[in-house]
Amino acid sequence: MMDNELQLDAFKIIGISVRTTNENGQSTIDLGKLWNRFYADGFLWTIPDRINDDIYSIYTDYQSDYTGLYTSIIGCKVNSLDNIPSGLTGKQIQGGKFLKYVGKGKMPDAVIAKWKEIWKKDKELNRKYTADFEVYGLKSQNPDNAEIDIYIATE
Repeated sequence: MMDNELQLDAFKIIGISVRTTNENGQSTIDLGKLWNRFYADGFLWTIPDRINDDIYSIYTDYQSDYTGLYTSIIGCKVNSLDNIPSGLTGKQIQGGKFLKYVGKGKMPDAVIAKWKEIWKKDKELNRKYTADFEVYGLKSQNPDNAEIDIYIATE
């Protein structure tokens, strides 16, 4: 077992979503707009049954691998999917084996750089492509010196 390998429980998320791809930098544009919308429209405060104020950025419903289409959801972990407000997306994220990485530094550059590292060793990581995610907690508050946890689902 690798140092950064964890077993995580399943959890539920509610947030806003977009279907995108990493091709031609499209995800940078789409995810930038999604983050702006999340903050500008105050979605954090509209999510019912929120467990805490950590923000999750989920990557799921992969068409193939990191080169294909996928869905990104920005939202919060919740206790229930029984009350999903109109315009929001709810999803159960499978538990299982995950590798944890930490993006440190100026945002969003530090997270983008860490994902590029992950993609370079994609084949050796034995990724499942079920759901990968980032957690923006207390250490993510300073955009010039943030720490973001990144979790990759593996076999």
